[in-house]
Amino acid sequence: MTPQVVLVHGIRTSATMWRAQLAWLKQHGIPAHAVDLPGHGTRMAEPFTIEAAFRTIDEAVRDAAERGPVLLVGHSMGGLLSLEYTGAEEPPPVAALVAASCTALPRGAALSTYRAFAGAFDRLPDRGLWLTERVLAATIPLETRGDFAAGGYALDAQSVVLRSLSSLDLAAAVRRIRVPLWFVNGQFDQLRAHESLFRRLAPHAELIVVPRTSHLVTAMRPKVFNAVLRLALAVVRQRS
Repeated sequence: MTPQVVLVHGIRTSATMWRAQLAWLKQHGIPAHAVDLPGHGTRMAEPFTIEAAFRTIDEAVRDAAERGPVLLVGHSMGGLLSLEYTGAEEPPPVAALVAASCTALPRGAALSTYRAFAGAFDRLPDRGLWLTERVLAATIPLETRGDFAAGGYALDAQSVVLRSLSSLDLAAAVRRIRVPLWFVNGQFDQLRAHESLFRRLAPHAELIVVPRTSHLVTAMRPKVFNAVLRLALAVVRQRS
């Protein structure tokens, strides 16, 4: 059976962040679906709840699993949710997981720092969008620069999302994951805070650190990230 890919975006952005990956997967004949979580992208008007987010992922995974083994791919918030989902006490039909830019427990100092940072941006004129665009222009290649903003920025959902993420029990979930697992981090990613802990929790996982790259690894180094997908898909095919 042909592997299927489900992609889950990060906070503030939407399914459009995966355009480079979707193009690569289509080029190689791999069926893929990038979801929009509630409060983001095409669902911007919906309130974000953690239950609705998991329901969105579960529906996409179970639909894809009817056609083949599922490679689940998540970035940042999407990576945290995908780890929690895959590590459920009753495992869902996920054949392998790529968790990018998410090796930090969303609580304590790490969460407080991120919430303070997001709050400071939100208080800037135009809610910090001008600065966001300047940072993207300085760090993201032209061909992927517009992908994060193309579906709109979910600024109003940020606070609720961050509060919701603190309810996750990632340590327990990651410890339960038995399928092939890759942690992918940029060298300068601020969410590498608990990288060593995540490796201890999932000793079978492979850690890939992309040099000269920050949090937005999928857009900064799309060819490298697509190579990770190629590897993961090869493993899924071998095991199916």
